[in-house]
Amino acid sequence: MAEIPTQDIQQIINNDERADLIVKHADALGCELSRSLNTSQIRALFGEVRQIQGQMRIDHKKAWRRLHLLKPKMAYRVKRAPGTGVRDLVKVLDPAVDEVLKAKDEGSQKKSFQRFVEFFEAILAYHKYYGGN
Repeated sequence: MAEIPTQDIQQIINNDERADLIVKHADALGCELSRSLNTSQIRALFGEVRQIQGQMRIDHKKAWRRLHLLKPKMAYRVKRAPGTGVRDLVKVLDPAVDEVLKAKDEGSQKKSFQRFVEFFEAILAYHKYYGGN
């Protein structure tokens, strides 16, 4: 699986101007993952991200804590899942979460997290587009 360069992950998470990178990498990753990752596996992780997103509106500190705890949840999913699909997805999401967690103040944390969600949504959309089931 092709890896996403670190500087591209940084641009995706930190720069509103780089939607082109979201589309480029989500397209390639979604296509690749459609062969090895089923919808329930990707939705399990995406569901947790959506819950964090909802909590972000209510209690930022609790949501931020849950975002930190997403990393061990992803590691657990990698170990439990057969095949390489979840591992390949987490190889991309893990550094993206790390980049979100670097944000210093609440405002930039929310913006970075929203870009992360957009990136994950795009991966999910392309996964489905390319026949992921």
